[in-house]
Amino acid sequence: MNPSRCAACRYLRRRCPPDCIFSPYFPPNNPQRFASIHRIYGASNVAKLLQRLPSHLRTQAADSLYLEAQYRIEDPVYGCVGLISLLQQQIHDVERQLAMTQAEIASRARHPQAVEGNLLNNVGNPSFSNQASSWFM
Repeated sequence: MNPSRCAACRYLRRRCPPDCIFSPYFPPNNPQRFASIHRIYGASNVAKLLQRLPSHLRTQAADSLYLEAQYRIEDPVYGCVGLISLLQQQIHDVERQLAMTQAEIASRARHPQAVEGNLLNNVGNPSFSNQASSWFM
């Protein structure tokens, strides 16, 4: 075995030519990277894709293919789209919470006496003191 073969040529059990399209993007110390891409896209398709791209975009393409392949292996139905949907939902939830908090702050700014009155009325309330102490923990 030639230790200088790239991960793709090792996986495909072939000689690694000096002008191998895979060698810059699939180093021999990370064989799982090519194995994941090969499993989802196939070596021939990846080679064609990399050859058609300008050389300055190939590294980004190989990285993108790897990440998309990993997510497709983890979630065969949705792949990376499932993660994107989850993140969009989290953003939506946080934006909603932010809007509610901003509305509450604006309401308290308009009516500061009502807020102070509520605080003074709840001083002797045990559930209020437990709630207030939990805010500071």
